[in-house]
Amino acid sequence: MNELKQVKFNNELILTTEQLADFYGTTSRRITDNFNANRTKFVEGTHYFHLEGDQLKAFKNQTRKTGLVNEHAGAINLWTKRGASRHSKMLGTNQAWDMFDQLEENYFNPKSHLNTSGLSPELQFMQGVVDKLAASERTQHRLENKIDGVSEIVATSTMDWRNETSHLISKIARQQGNTGESYKMTRNDIYDEVDRRGGVSLKTRLTNLRRRMAEEGTSKTQRKNTTKVDVIAHDKKLIEIYTAIVKEYAIRYQVWNEEY
Repeated sequence: MNELKQVKFNNELILTTEQLADFYGTTSRRITDNFNANRTKFVEGTHYFHLEGDQLKAFKNQTRKTGLVNEHAGAINLWTKRGASRHSKMLGTNQAWDMFDQLEENYFNPKSHLNTSGLSPELQFMQGVVDKLAASERTQHRLENKIDGVSEIVATSTMDWRNETSHLISKIARQQGNTGESYKMTRNDIYDEVDRRGGVSLKTRLTNLRRRMAEEGTSKTQRKNTTKVDVIAHDKKLIEIYTAIVKEYAIRYQVWNEEY
């Protein structure tokens, strides 16, 4: 990535919402919406700083020549390294994960480049080995973070998690033969895993849900169209479990891409 001028607030390196959106290939609105939907996962002073009033005025003066902040902004959030990491996991895209790796290495923890040209061939060789080991460790760390991030992130709205998981399941089923049977088998495998991890029976809950709908006068067609996903939608814990399982399957079958 191109060299990025370091900017600090309270002696911490920070990035603006607009910078995160640009780096992660998304919009400022998406960053803000993810934050608003998951406020409990962000701690002010640890993941971000909220600036308004005199604090914002002082920061605008500090960064005026950089054009970092819109001069008409009445309040802004500045994101620390931990905040930037959390947003990359919430977005869950390859671009966001890859870019955070680059930000971590080149912005938040820049390392001075050692000139090894004057070293003996033996020392240059050893330095090369160390560099390769470090690169391998960073790659492994990235993969571990990617898997951890899958189970941590819950979609930002009901419509989001429904659409996202349905799309992923369709892509997995296409890899498994692209038939109605492969789609049904994929869904059933995922539902079985939800039952196991959640300690529930989606089948029983679906029966009970349809019974309640009948008692409330819901049409037979609507009851018939009610599925286990509707059961999951009534339980926040099951939404988390279901979303994590679908994404794990997507990574396993290599259909996880930049869309997610």
